[in-house]
Amino acid sequence: MNKLFYGDNLDIMRRFIPDESVDLCYIDPPFNSKRNYNQIYNNVGLEDAAQAQAFVDTWVWDDAAEYGLSEIKTNEGQRYSLQTFYLIAGLEKTLGRGTLLAYIVSLTRRLNEIRRALKRTGSFYLHCDPTASHYLKLICDTIFVSRGGNILNEIIWQRTNTHNDAGGFGNVHDVIFAYSCSDKRALNKIYQPYTQEYIEQRYKGVDADGRRWMDDNLTAKGLSGGGYDYEYKGKLSLWRVPLEKMIELDKQNRLYFTNKGGIRIKRYLDEMPGLPANDVWTDIFPINSQAKERLGYPTQKPEALLDRIIRASSNEGDTVFDAYCGCGTTAAVAHRLNRKWIGVDITYQSISLILKRLEDTYGKEVIESMELSGVPKDLESARALAEKQDDRTRKEFEKWAILTYSNNRAMINEKKGADKGIDGRAFVLTHTGGAQEILFSAKSGKAQASHVRDLRGTVEREGAAGGILITLASPTSPMIQEAKSAGLIDNQLFTSPPEKIKIVTVEEILSGARFQLPFAFDVVKSAELDVKQSKQGVLFDD
Repeated sequence: MNKLFYGDNLDIMRRFIPDESVDLCYIDPPFNSKRNYNQIYNNVGLEDAAQAQAFVDTWVWDDAAEYGLSEIKTNEGQRYSLQTFYLIAGLEKTLGRGTLLAYIVSLTRRLNEIRRALKRTGSFYLHCDPTASHYLKLICDTIFVSRGGNILNEIIWQRTNTHNDAGGFGNVHDVIFAYSCSDKRALNKIYQPYTQEYIEQRYKGVDADGRRWMDDNLTAKGLSGGGYDYEYKGKLSLWRVPLEKMIELDKQNRLYFTNKGGIRIKRYLDEMPGLPANDVWTDIFPINSQAKERLGYPTQKPEALLDRIIRASSNEGDTVFDAYCGCGTTAAVAHRLNRKWIGVDITYQSISLILKRLEDTYGKEVIESMELSGVPKDLESARALAEKQDDRTRKEFEKWAILTYSNNRAMINEKKGADKGIDGRAFVLTHTGGAQEILFSAKSGKAQASHVRDLRGTVEREGAAGGILITLASPTSPMIQEAKSAGLIDNQLFTSPPEKIKIVTVEEILSGARFQLPFAFDVVKSAELDVKQSKQGVLFDD
């Protein structure tokens, strides 16, 4: 069964991912870039670049880093190799207890768990950039190579053609380290497309129908396996094919007769798989603003990149794992390639985007057949999420409540001074075909009538159609009265207009309550449908 986990990947791996249960793991973790990354929403005409913080890639030396360092140095649970201990102890002396060591400690603990979860025939791909790739390779060496694994490749992915970096050459590439857990691993032949320069140099022949070809040797001279000795159209030679095959090739217009009387075979470009893939990938283009698969996630990787990795290092039915699954590219590609998959992410914004992407691409059947863990299923778990203090990300309770109630169609809003407590926005249709804004406010603490008044005031000030207040606790009578006094939404599309200010409890959301007004459009770009419908109405992969 496919599985999607919401939570800290270290905790998830230790609790739910058994030893030697994964065939392939790819991760694209934070790069220690010292940046905050925002999710870009569809431009709705109200803001030039509506966005919300997706994740934070800044690190600090805190209690969590201190505990992690202690766990490695004391080898708690006998998890770590001696080489890992020596490396981390040495880096502590070299770097000191600061932001970089905090990042290294965090990745070391998680990489060690990934190696535990991989089968002995498994493979691991670590996507990073030059910011800390040299440290990460050393860590992987101590975790994989010291325990019988191998470094397979350092892959260079050219993610852009031009880049202007002050004080140095333009940084246009990412690094992908490939490791195996042993000498036995899945390895499928992968080909890269020919470059136009290669085609023009090698495939110079063109038939009348436009098919390009290159000519290749047909003689068997010098081959250890021998050949067929006969004359064909005045040319006596030792050929690689028997006479019957030669005649057949001639009828198919697959023979090239040279000016000097030689006979060679045509190798058509459209029948060739390409060049065997090397460790420099220049043929996979990044997600740009016009890309059809673009979802607005800040570090989204192209599906072609994951397609190559998954095809190369796994087979149908294998389990593919991504511990930093972001917007779900690994899961989406693994599903299309008939692999089982497991994904983990620490922000509900990512979980919401993955669920929407999978439903848009493959239909509700995929969501209904997968296991979703870590998402609140009762008041106790919702309250635990609301009271969580150790997340490096913010507003997880608000994100979960708003995105769940809006069926993953709302826009999460980062709190700023002018927002007056507005945590999200959505847009509903009007009778003229336009859009009206709905404002969301989520309260994890004790909600009061003043919160209803504040929401009503913001709705009126911004000219929004209405507002929805989500509360963890049941509303008080003064709150209900205050909400009713706001009246109804002025929208001629509705024969029975809904309340202008609506209070929704977490308990109602957990019971299945969802936003019922018609959305004007998705604020998050939808993934393209990648399924066909049979005559029986059954969805199946392309």
